[in-house]
Amino acid sequence: MAQATFSIRMDEALKRQFDALCTEFGMNATTAFNIFAKAVVRERRIPFEIASPPPQAALEEGRAAFYALRESARENGLQDMTPEEIDREIQAAREGR
Repeated sequence: MAQATFSIRMDEALKRQFDALCTEFGMNATTAFNIFAKAVVRERRIPFEIASPPPQAALEEGRAAFYALRESARENGLQDMTPEEIDREIQAAREGR
């Protein structure tokens, strides 16, 4: 199939944001536009939305996981362990001690 170039202009900041989001989706901008164009032609409408959780949601999810781990450490009497002590505990668990 012959290839053609499709050139568009957009705000530079928008392009950077779009490129970054495409990377999160595991693709580049060319792939994203090709997916979009094929779907539009096939369905004869704007057919879908690609979404990623907003950065704040990811931050809140990570924070919740951290607090859950910290609470688990407190419940098990491990909240005052140094990183070295934690490493030794991990190593001992791996070795079956």
